[in-house]
Amino acid sequence: MEGNLTKGPILKTLTKLAIPIMASSFLGTLYNITDMAWIGLLGSKAVAGIGVGGMFIWLSQGFASMARMGGQVQVAQCVGRGDKKKAHGYAQAAVQLAAIMGILYAIIALIFTKQMIGFFKLEDPEAYAAAFAYTKIACGLIVFSFLSVTLTGIYTAQGDSKTPFYANLIGLATNMVLDPILILGPGPLPKLGAAGGAIATVTAQFIVMSIMILGIVKQKKENVLKGITLFAKIPAEYLNGICKIGIPTAIQGMAYCVISMVITRMVSAFGAEAIATQRVGGQIESISWNTADGFATALNAFIAQNYGAGEMGRVKKGYRASQWTVGIWGLFITVLFVCVPRPIANIFFHEPKAIATAIDYLIIVGFSEAFLCIETTTVGALSGLGKTHLCSVISIIFTSARIPLAIILGGTSLGLNGIWWALSSTSIVKGVLFVIVFRWVTRTKKQAAA
Repeated sequence: MEGNLTKGPILKTLTKLAIPIMASSFLGTLYNITDMAWIGLLGSKAVAGIGVGGMFIWLSQGFASMARMGGQVQVAQCVGRGDKKKAHGYAQAAVQLAAIMGILYAIIALIFTKQMIGFFKLEDPEAYAAAFAYTKIACGLIVFSFLSVTLTGIYTAQGDSKTPFYANLIGLATNMVLDPILILGPGPLPKLGAAGGAIATVTAQFIVMSIMILGIVKQKKENVLKGITLFAKIPAEYLNGICKIGIPTAIQGMAYCVISMVITRMVSAFGAEAIATQRVGGQIESISWNTADGFATALNAFIAQNYGAGEMGRVKKGYRASQWTVGIWGLFITVLFVCVPRPIANIFFHEPKAIATAIDYLIIVGFSEAFLCIETTTVGALSGLGKTHLCSVISIIFTSARIPLAIILGGTSLGLNGIWWALSSTSIVKGVLFVIVFRWVTRTKKQAAA
């Protein structure tokens, strides 16, 4: 089957798959940075509002990851075993599940928008209005995002990372053109502000989804997505298989988001500039973790296929090669954030107080970037082995520790910087721990195989 990752030179095979995925992840980072750069011209209050709305987009990705991760791992393992029939069944079930969950999430978000935004207790009317408009549109059409990430996972499971890359490239170009037009309303065009940013984003997501669907229909090469239908009963075998792998990942993603919401509520006590810094800082930081997540996605498919084929030697060698790559990238980001934070902050903020807050954020979280990259990649590797439940337990425990740590450090003379240190220190701990766990898991599996 085309896209077989169980043969050939390990580093070459992994890199060939990883580069388009990393490029796609980098494009995702540019999506967000582009939005923030244009919204930043409207002021920190508008950025804060979109930051709140963005939390619910992030929460939705936890739900979406159930279909994506469950489908990707199961399809990749079936491809590794050469079982095309089951690979097709899991692919169809994953896409169906993504569509159902995306529609349900949109309905709930549209009904409870006021209550969702009210959790953050935004005092400023401008920030509240931006959050409300952004959430209504971006969450109301979230099904495009659900389907896009799931299709990306299924393509990747088969060793095809180029199609999602081209789809995301075209989506980014669309987003970059629409952002200034819809947000700022040049000339006679209406100035839509936060709503314009949301419209540009969902339009780009629709285009990405459409291109990948077109690829299924038009491409002549073999694809497990060919012939799938949305309106068919999902067999219990496939639903259970996806849920077994996907639910722990979904819980992990949603828990991480809820914890971040609690942290954001703490941050809101320090003003709109603090919320804006957290939002924009997170997008800037995604330069490292989004790239690492792209490599993790490639590694996930590589390990899942090789594990399905019984090639544990290739699993361990692929993991080591990946860690060297993302570790070096993380160190580069650390140097960038710690040594030159001001030029980065000046791109997104124009008020002195907001710039100063952003500089502190970048320096503090900068120390954890290499560890964050290693954590992200290792989670992808463990998930490829089917150990999503283990990843979920470790991640939730140590990410939850941010809340009491933020309360303690935020109550000292560190103030807001204490909250930033809570984020940075827990990332460092998780990065070290996940490496230890992966080595233990692979040693255990090797002994069991022997």
